[in-house]
Amino acid sequence: MNLELIRTYFPEGTNGILLLNGAAICSTIELPWKNNQSRISCIPEGSYKLMKRYSPHFKWHLEVKDVPGRQLILVHPANDAIAELKGCIAPVCVLTGIGKGNFSKIAFKKITSLLFPVIENGSGIFLTIKNNFK
Repeated sequence: MNLELIRTYFPEGTNGILLLNGAAICSTIELPWKNNQSRISCIPEGSYKLMKRYSPHFKWHLEVKDVPGRQLILVHPANDAIAELKGCIAPVCVLTGIGKGNFSKIAFKKITSLLFPVIENGSGIFLTIKNNFK
């Protein structure tokens, strides 16, 4: 299964749209692009495998694997990229500004209900991140 994240970059944050087979699932928020610097930048464009992961803080969530120069890049709920993210990707139902959105837990539940069964069946899921202007 292949997902696409189409990003629009701003100095204050990164907004995106997450697509499955060309259909929008939800919007996303991330930190601004700052040359892939750990904990202050979104990750580079490219194709990455998604894995199911558990932590006491986020419970079950998704991890973006094999990001160059980075580790523990997660997909988890957040409504304000600057205040709540350290390089991760947060799904949101509604974008409310640059790097900001609402109803992230609802969007996250929608994503995991679609993706977790695929992962549990042994199928791979890949996320391809692209610039909106390419």
